[in-house]
Amino acid sequence: MSSQAVRLVVLVSGSGTNLQALLDAAADETYGARIVAVGADRPGVEGLARAERAGVPTFVERLADHPTREEWDLGLAARIAPYEPDLVVCAGFMKILGAPTLEAFPVLNTHPALLPSFPGAHGVRDALSYGVRVTGCTVMLADAGVDTGPIIAQEAVPVLDGDDESSLHERIKTVERHLLVETVGRMAREGWTVTGRTVRFGRPGG
Repeated sequence: MSSQAVRLVVLVSGSGTNLQALLDAAADETYGARIVAVGADRPGVEGLARAERAGVPTFVERLADHPTREEWDLGLAARIAPYEPDLVVCAGFMKILGAPTLEAFPVLNTHPALLPSFPGAHGVRDALSYGVRVTGCTVMLADAGVDTGPIIAQEAVPVLDGDDESSLHERIKTVERHLLVETVGRMAREGWTVTGRTVRFGRPGG
């Protein structure tokens, strides 16, 4: 792998299917990024096992090990920092990141809806309840809000007759994996700029 590859720290909370997609993509040297560490907020999750099988260093920073949320925020940022990531990717990470991480590193996150519609923990359920015919997924830069960061990429997913939350979410997750891998790869190879809420691929002056 080229030493010039963008360094990724990936954060997971569960099975790590998005992580696996990134691991598979990063195995190709032309992808432009490599995963230097995988962190989790709980031990024993499959996402950590996927990283270990791939030979990627892992760490766990549990909220329960800290007396306050603020101290956990500081602890997580301190665990990430030694890996010197160019980008932190939340791949199914079920904790909202605090200022210590958000201010130290650019952070990428995904959401299973077309933001700004249906933010929060139940984006798929809320879209179904509203009766939309098209939903989808969003890749964004995380900020201090809940699903309020600048949008980088989106892809639509139709709502089919007979869909329930589970069936719709599975189709969204398939699209989300592809979109996340594509977006991270473009950011790694092309760079990116942020102007207000607009994110564009390409390096400044390029």
